[in-house]
Amino acid sequence: MIQMSLAEIASITAGSVHGDQTAVVTGPVVIDSRRAAPGGLFAALTGENADGHDYAEDAVAAGVTAVLCSRPVGVQHVLVGDVTEALAALSRFTARRLTGAGMTVVGITGSSGKTSTKDLTGALLERLGPTVAPEGSFNNELGLPLTVLRADESTRFLVLEMSARGAGHIAWLCDVAPPFIGAVLNVGHAHVGEFGSLEGVAKAKGELVEALPADGVAILNAGDPRVLAMATRTAARVVTFGSDDAQIRARDVSLDELARPSFTLVAQDGTARVRMLLHGAHHVANALAAAAIAHELGMPVADIATGLSETGARSKWRMELRRRADGVVVINDAYNANPDSVRAALDAVAHLAGGRGIAVLGYMAELGDEAEASHAEVGRLAALAGLARIIAVGEGTEAIVAGARSVAGWDGEAEWVASKPDAVGALQNRLRPSDVVLVKASSVVALWEVANALLEEVTR
Repeated sequence: MIQMSLAEIASITAGSVHGDQTAVVTGPVVIDSRRAAPGGLFAALTGENADGHDYAEDAVAAGVTAVLCSRPVGVQHVLVGDVTEALAALSRFTARRLTGAGMTVVGITGSSGKTSTKDLTGALLERLGPTVAPEGSFNNELGLPLTVLRADESTRFLVLEMSARGAGHIAWLCDVAPPFIGAVLNVGHAHVGEFGSLEGVAKAKGELVEALPADGVAILNAGDPRVLAMATRTAARVVTFGSDDAQIRARDVSLDELARPSFTLVAQDGTARVRMLLHGAHHVANALAAAAIAHELGMPVADIATGLSETGARSKWRMELRRRADGVVVINDAYNANPDSVRAALDAVAHLAGGRGIAVLGYMAELGDEAEASHAEVGRLAALAGLARIIAVGEGTEAIVAGARSVAGWDGEAEWVASKPDAVGALQNRLRPSDVVLVKASSVVALWEVANALLEEVTR
């Protein structure tokens, strides 16, 4: 965070200081008192299960300069009307000051692949200069401001992941931290329940390119017609990736025995071979988007290829592949799920499975009226991928079983279980060496607990 006195913070947030107005915040802004650090600022949020105001004294004891709060606390604080809005105001101020000093803001959105692309982009841009990128999936009205507030005068690149649950959300995020480069990965079924249709999703995702300045750059997936159509919605210069005729593209794509992609990266000024550490063919598109961003910021093709080849997973529960001592492979991809990302994960399992392919699938959230049909389609795709066993976990997933059983000629097994312990029990002591088990669901299900239990079953 850039250094600010409490008086400055109060002025920016329309708040009032209760304590020493000249005290300076020099450390990080946190919303978890357990992460409080000397010189920092603790933002006391009120949630469904906890109230940050109750932890104000703990944060100050850990060394924070002050607490940002919406009601008085018994320690030094800045009192504001709404803590979330105050964080946005501080972020707005920070982003504008730092971009004025030469920092470049990069925004990334899409229905799937945002976090992996953000991680790859961050890894590449770190080779060019000091870079700040979100931890995990800090991509909403709270996570994005917290990411912005990690930047300071030394930051050259700020990479931001932008999500939306409704119209206007991305536009709001872009107002907080105006991007110079904006990348749109795809338009898929994630959150279609919130938007009503794929056209509604496309309209929302396109808010990113609409926010770009005329001298900015829109990075668009030419392989997705809805994304490519966004070229008409921006004043920025358009750079394409993904398709055979795109400016940044992949040639000679192949997967190794662990479904790690290799390809030739092709740009207008050269080519270079990439051998990725990530698992799944879908990461090729993510890598191309990251490559396009880095290329626009001056990185040579050869250096981009080296960076992509050396970058492993940075965010947890996304295609985390671990082989147990008995040879069973567990893929923990349980951070999030939508029909498109499940399809990509199933393709990876089908490629990996030297033994049986098994999928433990949980509920996919925010699909609205498409929920039942989408879950049935996921079951059908799992059966078509040749998986030997499909376990649907919890309420709302019954259609997965029905979809799998609807595939003529499929000789696998599909079953529904009520809970995560039931899913673990269905597999416990029944897996064979070389089996590949995919665990995937929306994050609200916390299905990573199943993956963790399966990994703990065998002592390594």
